[in-house]
Amino acid sequence: MIPLHDDNPTTLTPYITIGSIAVCVLVFLWQLSLGDEVQRAIYSLGMIPATVFGDKSLPPELAIIPPWMTAFTSMFMHGGWMHLIGNMLYLWIFGNNVEDSMGHVRFVFFYLLCGIAAVLAQALPDPDSAVPMIGASGAISGVLGAYLLLFPHARVLVAIPFGIIVHTMRIPAGFVLGFWFLMQLLSSATAGDQQGGIAFGAHIGGFIAGMALIPFFKYRRIRLLSPGQ
Repeated sequence: MIPLHDDNPTTLTPYITIGSIAVCVLVFLWQLSLGDEVQRAIYSLGMIPATVFGDKSLPPELAIIPPWMTAFTSMFMHGGWMHLIGNMLYLWIFGNNVEDSMGHVRFVFFYLLCGIAAVLAQALPDPDSAVPMIGASGAISGVLGAYLLLFPHARVLVAIPFGIIVHTMRIPAGFVLGFWFLMQLLSSATAGDQQGGIAFGAHIGGFIAGMALIPFFKYRRIRLLSPGQ
């Protein structure tokens, strides 16, 4: 199930959502320009639990920023085109309405807090891990969790592949996002230690953080569980 568009209008131009997408794309293009040196950048700017929570440290040539700052820099890096496109698609569809519900400044803090919560959810169960975490997935998961509570009845156009045939239909956002979250839970439970590079814990942690934070960040006039604005 691939979301394509929602039928939920906004009143504000989503500058932060657009800016975040632009930054992620520019950073990824910079990563591509590094060629074989990209792995060095990932280890320098990706979030490595063992360096943040453990007693490990990077070689001096890789330790270009304090370890705690990688919780932020890692949010804007991606591991491949599909990783980037998938994340940006979800942020573009759902981010504008969440930004509209709280304003630009609050959305910046909301987005970053969800990203930090996602990092903690993924890293704390295995603080000695030396695998760098990158991607906006955790922060965007927070946006999805907020959207679920804000607009569960908004209609989302989704593409559903059936072999070589792709069927499109409009279904409630609550079903789309609830199904997405269920898939993260099932994937996390069945993947074990072999997660294929996907940080399911970060997705789950970010989603829950978004649901928990949205009542405190939204405008008072915005009702939860609304059919849309």
